[in-house]
Amino acid sequence: MPTHPLWRPFEIPSDEEIAAARVNAPQRGIPVEVVEPDPAWPQVYGELAARVRAALGDRVIQIEHVGSTAVPGLAAKPVIDIDLTVADSADEAAYVPALEADGWVLRIREPDWEEHRLLRLEEPECNLHVWSPGSAEPRRHRMFRDWLRGHEDDRARYAAAKRAAAAEGFTDGMHYNNHKSPVVYDLYERIFAADPDHPHDPRPRG
Repeated sequence: MPTHPLWRPFEIPSDEEIAAARVNAPQRGIPVEVVEPDPAWPQVYGELAARVRAALGDRVIQIEHVGSTAVPGLAAKPVIDIDLTVADSADEAAYVPALEADGWVLRIREPDWEEHRLLRLEEPECNLHVWSPGSAEPRRHRMFRDWLRGHEDDRARYAAAKRAAAAEGFTDGMHYNNHKSPVVYDLYERIFAADPDHPHDPRPRG
């Protein structure tokens, strides 16, 4: 059977891969915290999106609230995740200085992962993920968000996985992400298998 076009194999990045992607990222030493859902998160996203649009103007092709804070009723780290699409995420000179002038700091550079860039804001806490048009990962993020919005059982399962990962006391957000990755992967398989546009098993065979 063919695979879903957004399917990815289950892979957990190594510490070496994590370190290689980081740009002047400080070791915070603060355990990851998962908190109860805050109804103010969509408003905070709106304010942050407005800041990005003010900084970049028509360089913003698309901007979306993603991640757990975009799912009503879902426990989450109190960090807003935003997907931003620009003309070319690899062309940092075209957008990073303008965002830095607004207080954002470049923290992650991943040329081998769809030229992903991540800029960080500390107050309010936000991860701004930057992509180029046609990137698969923002589409995956939207499908994951929308699935959790509409499936209470899977939302509860994911919340439990997040709380279990946080209970491990990880001070590195990537280690926290790795710990819950098996559940995330399983959820993506359910999402892709149920996609009416691609009605087949999402995993490759043979």
